Amino acid sequence: MIDAVASDYQETISFIAVAGRSDLEPTAQRAEELLTDNVAWGLDESVWELYDILGQPASVMITGDDIVVDDWYGVLGEEELRKKFDLLATF
Repeated sequence: MIDAVASDYQETISFIAVAGRSDLEPTAQRAEELLTDNVAWGLDESVWELYDILGQPASVMITGDDIVVDDWYGVLGEEELRKKFDLLATF
């Protein structure tokens, strides 16, 4: 859902999916299935530790000044995501 909504926020928000607990090749294959050009991705265990991410799916909204605006586990619907992204876009 984030990938679908992200296209409406491309000018104000950068979207990055950070995978972990896997190898590069299967991660790349899964990213190809799930993501469009709206969301960049990478494989980096340190980001999980930095933000205390215990499992997937998890999301963290961070300003350009590294301030955590919001975080959550699980999948959100389009309306709730838009509310969160609208808030982030004000920073």
